[in-house]
Amino acid sequence: MTAGADGVEDAAAGAVSPPSVARPAGGPPSARAAVGTGTWVVLPTYDEAENLEGIATAILDTLPGATLLVVDDSSPDGTGDLADVLAARDPRVRVRHRPAKAGLGRAYLDGFTVALASGAAVVVQMDADWSHDPGILPSLIEPVERGDADLVIGSRYTEGGAVRDWGVGRRLISRGGSVFARIVLGLRPHDLTGGFKAWRANTLAGIPFDGIAAGGYVFQIEMTYRASRLGARVHEVPITFTDRRVGRSKMSRRIVVEALLVVLALKWAELRGRGPLGAPR
Repeated sequence: MTAGADGVEDAAAGAVSPPSVARPAGGPPSARAAVGTGTWVVLPTYDEAENLEGIATAILDTLPGATLLVVDDSSPDGTGDLADVLAARDPRVRVRHRPAKAGLGRAYLDGFTVALASGAAVVVQMDADWSHDPGILPSLIEPVERGDADLVIGSRYTEGGAVRDWGVGRRLISRGGSVFARIVLGLRPHDLTGGFKAWRANTLAGIPFDGIAAGGYVFQIEMTYRASRLGARVHEVPITFTDRRVGRSKMSRRIVVEALLVVLALKWAELRGRGPLGAPR
């Protein structure tokens, strides 16, 4: 297996092959076959072997025209090897192998870079643990495709959104983090800690990736903050978030503390004229 200049490995061919946008599998042409054309779904993984095949199938069944990019951080459980098998079966699946676990934010930024360089029009980010329902994907990308939004957040905390299977403590951490960041940074979206989002490619490309915090929890806040300060039109669509089906949550107290400190640092930098400026939208 070899890697092209963009670092995406073509497991199917075993040779250099740059990723292309929306190469649907064969089959009779239909209106449904075009859903998701131009969309890249970035799916970071670490020890998600039990989830990967099912979630990949569900994503591509929902968006048959999309490209799925699995970004694996050298999972000990063989998730990366399984991703290669899926790529060999389906040319819509791409795999980005990273040398080690380096934070969810870094995995996303790596995947974003590949998707943007490959000509994606819409870039979706989501988790591989079934907490984000693939059935929502058409509703998530539609406002971007329609030209009404630059960033769409799958929101647990807007009207119609919900969370299932979480204890009181986890709910308080998630909701409290969003409220804290919303007040401190003066942002309008209600769900700032969620990771189910659809980006207009031009908007995503306009955010400098250098200096973005790597932690998954704070990464979500900071990306929405930077997009908002650049004038992005941010919409929310309600989702029902369900706790992961198998495996363990990667949330920790350290990640939460890091998020609070980064939010304060972003505000302090902005007050000193060293951060993104501009009225929140």
